[in-house]
Amino acid sequence: AAVIDAVIEMDIDWLFIIGWSQIARSGVLNAPRLGCVGMHPTLLPEGRGRASIPWAILKDLAETGVTMFVLDDGVDTGPILGATRIPLSASTTATELYGKVKQAHRTLIREHWRPLSEGALKAVPQNPLEGSVWPGRSPADGLILPEMSVGEALRLVRATTHPYPGAYWQCGNTVIRVWEAVETESPGVRPWVRCRDGIVEAVRFDRESVDDAS
Repeated sequence: AAVIDAVIEMDIDWLFIIGWSQIARSGVLNAPRLGCVGMHPTLLPEGRGRASIPWAILKDLAETGVTMFVLDDGVDTGPILGATRIPLSASTTATELYGKVKQAHRTLIREHWRPLSEGALKAVPQNPLEGSVWPGRSPADGLILPEMSVGEALRLVRATTHPYPGAYWQCGNTVIRVWEAVETESPGVRPWVRCRDGIVEAVRFDRESVDDAS
């Protein structure tokens, strides 16, 4: 309530809500005179929902992006103000994509602030029948399974590396938390795991006890 009162008292035209994981309810959305602007790290309407950066890598997309849009009562469903595209490659990591998403926020604001502030930027409604919703993910979803292919395991490592919780496998009472990995035919002294079509070896990793990991 105090936040809503402050927004009303300051007579804000547009309230930018960026990098906030909670859903803004109607009290906040209605507090600014003109509305609230959000950013979502996909090319809406594709990829509404959670874990956008990991999913873009896990889905092996050729590109993703960031969409600037007007927040409404739905989740990532409001009309679009602008978007910028981010190409992906077979080596893109979550760390790299996270940095590009942050830069895209700046780019979108620089490009669209003046027409937005002058009332010249038209918001284009999303088609509610188009697009997709990506589900949330938990740290447990980073488990590398033996039935995975090497490609799937390496993609999981890239998708869940910093700033995310990391991919992992368990050896006895030790969890190997993997931040970077490679395929190998002859594993050495570093931790490795066998997938259905080959071996994945950890390059950067942490060792954790099962109790610490949980």
